Amino acid sequence: MPPRAFRFAVQSFSADSGKAWRERARQIEDLGYACLHLADHIIGPGPALERSMHPLQELAAVPAMAVAAEATQRLRVGCRVFCQDYRHPAVLAKEAATLDFFSEGRLELGLGAGWLEPEYAALGMTMDPAGVRIDRLAETVALVKAHMSGEPIDYSGEHIQAHEFAGVPLPVQRPHPPIMIGGGSRRVLGLAGREADIVSLNFNNRAGVLGPDGIKLSTASETERKLEWIRAGAGERMDDLEIEIGAYFTFVGDAGDAAAKGMAAAFGFDEEEMRAHPHGLFGSVDAICEELERRRERFGISYVTVTDEVMEAFAPVVERLAGR
Repeated sequence: MPPRAFRFAVQSFSADSGKAWRERARQIEDLGYACLHLADHIIGPGPALERSMHPLQELAAVPAMAVAAEATQRLRVGCRVFCQDYRHPAVLAKEAATLDFFSEGRLELGLGAGWLEPEYAALGMTMDPAGVRIDRLAETVALVKAHMSGEPIDYSGEHIQAHEFAGVPLPVQRPHPPIMIGGGSRRVLGLAGREADIVSLNFNNRAGVLGPDGIKLSTASETERKLEWIRAGAGERMDDLEIEIGAYFTFVGDAGDAAAKGMAAAFGFDEEEMRAHPHGLFGSVDAICEELERRRERFGISYVTVTDEVMEAFAPVVERLAGR
C-alpha cells in the first residue's frame, strides 16, 4: 500500500476572547491544518493543577469546538481526548452527534480512559485502577457506536447500562464520526487497534501526572513496542488505521539545536535520541520534513498535532507535506 497522506492539526487550550478564538480557528484553517483539537480538562489554576504539571486549559472542549466549527468552513474539530469519566457516555454521544450534525460532518471524536490523578482528586471523583478504566472505555466506545447507529439501544455492561431509547440526532458521518483512541499502555492501544479509526500515540501516563516517566516510555524503541500492541489488537484492519501523535516538543529553526541539547540533558538522553523522539521535532523546515517522512516510513505516523504556540512557525511544513 502507498503511505497514508500527511495530515496536521493544532491543539489549543485558551483564548483571550470569543473573537480571538474564532480568529484563531480561521487562521488554523487558512494555514492548511486539517483539524483543531482541544483537550478535556476541568480544573483551573491552583495547587491541583500545579501537582499535575499539565498546562492550563481554560476552555471547555464541547462549546469551544462548536464555536470553532461555526467560524470555519473546512476545518475539522476534535478533542485529544474526552475523559470518559467526566460525563455519561450517552451524554457524550449525544453531544458528539450534535457537533457532527451542526458542523456538517467535521467532527473527530477522541475518547480516553482518563489519567490526570490530581484532577480526579480535585473534583472529588474516584479514580479507579487503570484496568477498570480501560474496561469502562471499551464499554463507552460500544455505547457511543450503538447510540449513533439509530437503532434502539439495549446495552448492559459491567460499568454502563442504557436501554429503551434510540440515539438522536444521527451524525452526518456514517456510521459515526472517526473515533480516535489515545494512550500509551498495552491494553488501551490494543483496544484502539480493535475499535478506533485514528490511534493517538501518547505517553504512558501511569504516574497520573505529566513528567519524565511518560517521556522516557515514548522513545523510538518504545514506540515500536506500542505499534506491536496496536497491531495485535487491529489484526487485518491495521492498514485502515490512521496513526496520530502529538509533537509536543517542536522547535522550528535555529532554536532547535539548543532545545534538543537542553531536553536531552534534562531527560537523560543523548542528543540523537532526543532528536529521534517521536514527540519531538527540532531544526529547519527541511530537516523536520525529512524526519516526518522517515517516521511515516518507520512507524506509519501520518497525522501530527502541534500546539498553537508553534503553528505559524510550523506552517511551512504543513504547506509542503499536507496531502502528500
